[in-house]
Order: sequence, then C-alpha cells, then structure tokens
Amino acid sequence: MRNLKQFMLLIMVTSMVSLTSCKSDDDGGDSGGGGAASGTITAKINGDQFTSLEITSFANITSGGGQTTLVMQGNTQSQAINIVINGYEGVGGYEISDDNVFIIASYIEPNISNPSDTQTWSAPFQDSGIVGEVRISEETESKVKGTFHFDCKNSNDDTMKSVTDGSFNLNLM
Repeated sequence: MRNLKQFMLLIMVTSMVSLTSCKSDDDGGDSGGGGAASGTITAKINGDQFTSLEITSFANITSGGGQTTLVMQGNTQSQAINIVINGYEGVGGYEISDDNVFIIASYIEPNISNPSDTQTWSAPFQDSGIVGEVRISEETESKVKGTFHFDCKNSNDDTMKSVTDGSFNLNLM
C-alpha cells in the first residue's frame, strides 16, 4: 500500500508541474457528462464539495499489450481524486467492485510537507462487493466526460469516505 501512496503522490506532483500550460476549452455545455466545468472533476466527499483545479486535472488513454487504460485525475492543493480503468472500451458503465480489481478509484489527502502522512482511501477494498461506478457519457479526440460515485476505505485506519455526485469533463493528454 505504501507503494500505491508513493505512486499517487508522484502522479499528483507530476501533473501539477507538467500541466502548467494547458489550454482552456470551456464550452459551457454538459452533454450528459454531469456538472463538471471543462477541465475539472467535481464530487462530494462525505457531503463536502470538491472541485479540482483545471491546471492539475487530466485524462489519458494508453494502449499496450492488447489492453487500453483510461487514467483520470483531478487535484486541489489538499485533495485529489484518481480513477483508473484498465480494459477501457469507450462510452459505457464500469463497475468498481472487488470482483474486478482492474478498475480502481481513490480519494487522496496529500501531505506535501510530510508525504508519509498522505492519506489514501481506495476502492475497491477487500470483501467490498460493488462499491461504485464510473459512467463514460462522451469521448472525443480531445475530451472525456462522465459521472462517478464510489465508497472507499483507508487501509491505515479503516475509515471510510463516500464520494458521491461525481462528474468529470477532462481534456485528454
């Protein structure tokens, strides 16, 4: 789990540095992708509003070894949401479940001054069953839009977080 935390922190820092020159493309439309503004992820974390910064939010689709993977991430200075869909096949629904550990979602509270204190809540987790879903409503050459929700668990202290009303409207890298 420590390696996962370090990997997530590396992704967040890398995205903050590498996305400083992203182009804005606010079309103002939703197109069934939820309520996220262009270039962002929004959700409620245990009922509290989360909206990522456009400069630190992205999606990336890669293919290799006969498999396609979609990675989506959105950060603020104190929070992050990361979703990975291995076996991505485009528009449609993707269940987050302990029966399919190739689709994962995380809510992260990074501690930049002390990375070992970074807290990560992950889904799925052991004996969790179905804990959420990611729904891709639109994919173009430059964007991916959709909605999501998931319950996640911190392996350090077994606390739970509920991520609800999630939506994304992300620029593809």
